[in-house]
Amino acid sequence: MGKEVEIKSSIEEIYRGIHNDYVSRENGVIILSHFGEFSQDLVNSLSEGLEQIMRANNVKKAIVKRMFSIMIEGLQNIRIHGAKDKKDQQLGHVIVTDYHNSYTISFGNLSNKDKKKFLNDHIKSLNEMDPAEVKEYYLKVLGNGVLSEKGGAGLGFITMCLKSKSKLTHQFIELENDQLYFEVSMSLAYE
Repeated sequence: MGKEVEIKSSIEEIYRGIHNDYVSRENGVIILSHFGEFSQDLVNSLSEGLEQIMRANNVKKAIVKRMFSIMIEGLQNIRIHGAKDKKDQQLGHVIVTDYHNSYTISFGNLSNKDKKKFLNDHIKSLNEMDPAEVKEYYLKVLGNGVLSEKGGAGLGFITMCLKSKSKLTHQFIELENDQLYFEVSMSLAYE
């Protein structure tokens, strides 16, 4: 039990570090943040709550729709593809920061080292594409119907890249027992 508490504690420490980094950059204001497990109800609640915050701040409807798509994809990635710890918990985070002309959206979750190469390669490939190529790739993947064992075809990251119109930034933080913490982030300009 001690090791498991240690791993969860390490993940919480990683989350706090990421959270503090976003706050300290250019006077960012965190408008939504969650660390822990993500039930389907929580995914829906967080997405709808962020949409309400953005509408209350008179953010353009097109930006709200793009953010909603990014949130759904990112949170579902955590739920569907995030690894579980030895206590069968699927820990992860979402942080949305407002920098007064753009949002930065950060998602993180526990992952296994065997997924690192796929994630690196997939994100690198997306980041090398221009927006038109991302859209073309999205339609190709959507049309070819090749799905992974968990139902995805890499569409989550493609959708996040397409909707944010930005490059994806990611990092891996090594943990014990062939696990790591994976964080991916992107920006969404609104001015």
